[in-house]
Amino acid sequence: MAARAYWKGYLKLSLVSCPIALFPATSEREKIVFHQINRKTGHRIKYRKVDAETDRAVDPDDIVKGYEARKNEYIELEPDELDAIALDSTHVIEINKCVPANEIDELYLNQAYYIAPNGEVGAQAFAVIREAMRKDGMVALGKVVFTSREHVIALKPRGAGLLGVTLHYPYEVRAEKASFDDIPDEKVPKDMLDLACHILETKRGRFDPKTFEDHYEDALKDLLRKKKKGETIEPPKEAAPSNVVDLMEALRRSVGASGRRKQPSHREAAPRPGRRSSAARHRKAS
Repeated sequence: MAARAYWKGYLKLSLVSCPIALFPATSEREKIVFHQINRKTGHRIKYRKVDAETDRAVDPDDIVKGYEARKNEYIELEPDELDAIALDSTHVIEINKCVPANEIDELYLNQAYYIAPNGEVGAQAFAVIREAMRKDGMVALGKVVFTSREHVIALKPRGAGLLGVTLHYPYEVRAEKASFDDIPDEKVPKDMLDLACHILETKRGRFDPKTFEDHYEDALKDLLRKKKKGETIEPPKEAAPSNVVDLMEALRRSVGASGRRKQPSHREAAPRPGRRSSAARHRKAS
């Protein structure tokens, strides 16, 4: 069965345009989901919209959107008032700028979509825009409207189609300062840094999503299988805590666990004759 388009409209580059369809590039449908049920009856729990003060059910016609201007004070907005500011162009993605891909901070990346031509009409125009972008090597920026909200979207060629990624607005991205301000300015000893670099080197590999394992999802499936069979569920045994409290000792043990140490790289300079390395001095001190 063909995928169902999330959005349909037009892609426009100056005077060239073509009909397109957007499809979500990711999905969480395969994940196990839970419903709340009544333990006594086994029936699903149903939620009603009630007044927070009177606890009485509210008729759908009496529900309006409200913005909390101050504590418990709301500015009510009617549907026609919101329609008054609806954007005119809701079905066109117009390319208005091209930027180098490495200039887009990953903090701004939001939701990914596959973009394909919608029907045979305009397929050639789509191909022309796609190949021009591929040859240029830049990422195109445009705007798209989903459910009355306008989003900036970054476009780049991907296979026979395009990949579109919506971007966060600056006001949605939190400054790192609030999270990083309390991090102390630690001096990192060279011997510790060398060991840590070696550990990372032993873990070097290629990015392969096929190797990703969702251990919690697998455990949930196993739990459901056991429950269905009526098997007894036993609590997991707690892992014994590590007795390593010294950072240098933890690094040394990690090196041992990662296998035979490789030859020193350019980052790990060999000690000069007549002098012990800082790691050796540290071992002697230990």
